[in-house]
Amino acid sequence: MTPMQVRGKERIVAALDIGYKINHLEVHKKESDHILGNIYIGKVKNIAENIRAAFVEIQDGIMCYYSMDEKGTPYFVNQKKNRQLKPGDELLVQVIREGMRGKLPCVSCDLNLSGRYIVITAVPEPLGFSGKLKAEEKRRLRELLLPVLPEDAGVIVRTNSREAKEEEILEEFQKLYGELQEIREKARTRTCFSLLRESMPEYMQVLQNVYTKELEEIITDNRILYEQIRKYLEFYTIDEKKLRFYEDPLLPLSRLYALESAIKEALSEKIWLKSGGFLVIQQTEAFVSIDVNSGKCTGKKEVQETFRKINMEAAKEIARQLRLRNLSGMILIDFINLKHTEDKEALMHFLQSCLNEDPIRGNVVDITKLNIVEVTRKKIRKSLAEELQEQE
Repeated sequence: MTPMQVRGKERIVAALDIGYKINHLEVHKKESDHILGNIYIGKVKNIAENIRAAFVEIQDGIMCYYSMDEKGTPYFVNQKKNRQLKPGDELLVQVIREGMRGKLPCVSCDLNLSGRYIVITAVPEPLGFSGKLKAEEKRRLRELLLPVLPEDAGVIVRTNSREAKEEEILEEFQKLYGELQEIREKARTRTCFSLLRESMPEYMQVLQNVYTKELEEIITDNRILYEQIRKYLEFYTIDEKKLRFYEDPLLPLSRLYALESAIKEALSEKIWLKSGGFLVIQQTEAFVSIDVNSGKCTGKKEVQETFRKINMEAAKEIARQLRLRNLSGMILIDFINLKHTEDKEALMHFLQSCLNEDPIRGNVVDITKLNIVEVTRKKIRKSLAEELQEQE
């Protein structure tokens, strides 16, 4: 994590290095104006019954989209008896998706307070678990949390709870649940458009989404960032020895990890594969298209075997590029055609396993008759390209 010049402007860059490759990038202003994750008292401006939506203003002039079909019951600040939504109502809402490509930001009444081990939700639901936790781990954590599960909130257990001590999980639960109750209480006395909770800086959220057991080292060359990270590690009782302050006037941290090259790669349409094949990645208004090409690869073995290997390599790199570029929504991938059904199924299974390594949910939906693979990745933030374009 380091301050550096990006397109001639000072930015904070947070990068995640896995296997000597940058897999995730965050590029932000020092003084961020982001609203994602923030909790406000918003006012309903108008309702569009034909699309079952309401338009909620969260700050002066900042309008958001609210789905009236969401699972969460609207939390009316004025505690009115009539639960039907109407213009002028004041709601407790959280921004769950940034505005992008001309669309408004989205808000929800199902508030989510995320910690390192669990997530507290405002909507009471059965205990939920990360899909990466094993059956035995889920059983142990269920026995721990069921006795304290509140009636007016839900709990989702994150992967990091696997390595946490029971008292650490319970302590975080009490903290987050207490914070949720405090937000609800504050909402009754604060004025409309009040910001009740500001989310963690985006460059710090990289740490929150990293599985602790796989975290080898955190490096920064900035004293302010060093102190922020140190306090974070101290709060979550993570070994502070993992944090290192980098000092080398001849070789800046950004050059050591080739962050300029990583940003350039994340903005390039063409990505070469080790086999000699390449990807062409294009982001449009409606979807992301990815074309897999054999390129310079001229394997001497049977052609279908060569194509199978290129596709497997491409699948792994595609999952990395989606995370690196923060591409989301509908993604259409044109792999090199495979004749055998078992090869296609193996490719789909491998691609899904690669997508599962990403903290943001991605799913292989289907393969069309034209052999186009359909993938979705949850929309939360703007892509890296859009973020940089807006910062210019």
